[in-house]
Amino acid sequence: MQSRSPDDPWSAVADDWGRYWGTFARPAWEPLLRTAGIGRGTRVLDVGCGSGELLEHLQDRGAVPSGVDPAPRMAELARARAVGADVRLGDVERLPFEDGAFDAVLAVNAFQFAEDQDAALAEVGRVLAPGGVVGLAGWAERARNDLDAINAALAAADDDEPPEDGPLRVEGGLTGVLGGAGWDVLDAGVVPVAWTARGDTDLVRGILFGEEEFTIADLAPVVVAAAAPFRLPEGGYRLMNAFRWAVARRPGR
Repeated sequence: MQSRSPDDPWSAVADDWGRYWGTFARPAWEPLLRTAGIGRGTRVLDVGCGSGELLEHLQDRGAVPSGVDPAPRMAELARARAVGADVRLGDVERLPFEDGAFDAVLAVNAFQFAEDQDAALAEVGRVLAPGGVVGLAGWAERARNDLDAINAALAAADDDEPPEDGPLRVEGGLTGVLGGAGWDVLDAGVVPVAWTARGDTDLVRGILFGEEEFTIADLAPVVVAAAAPFRLPEGGYRLMNAFRWAVARRPGR
């Protein structure tokens, strides 16, 4: 496993992220694309494109996708997966694209990393053409996620408290930040999102990706015990979770 870099933590875990989590949010893609009216020829920017799974899906739909991610290894994987897509390094508060370059901007499990959400939405608005739309999606509150049982067990093993829900995870969080910035919310909702693992090894590696080998060995029994209620009769695991999503139209100028 690659060692972590404090300056580029996501490049260090990019390959494992793609393997275990790359298509995890797929159920949230469809309501975003449908509500945003994304189809053949739509110019779409995927912010925080990660290892490129959504970019590839957009290509399959006939859209014209571009991507941006702050991690060089993530961008490299995205270019390899979505061949021909324009993938650049950057983040949502400093998008390296021209004004009005896109019909839609998507940010799936990414917008919560913006340090200044109002500035991020202003930057999204800058790269959108008139009438353009933004689609946001991310984790719903912890109580809706089976994965919280594992996170709580890991926190307890570290004599710590589980993290509290961020403001975007709760009901009205995404629509509130969009509406508060003057965007016209078109629709929003919650979708079930399953995470599966073929066995104990994938379960532990998927949960603890990016950790040192000695940490993985130490915490593996904690993860397996906490996931026991979600073990399938035929083996493997299935944990049900939820993502919130919202789509809004760019405010007029």
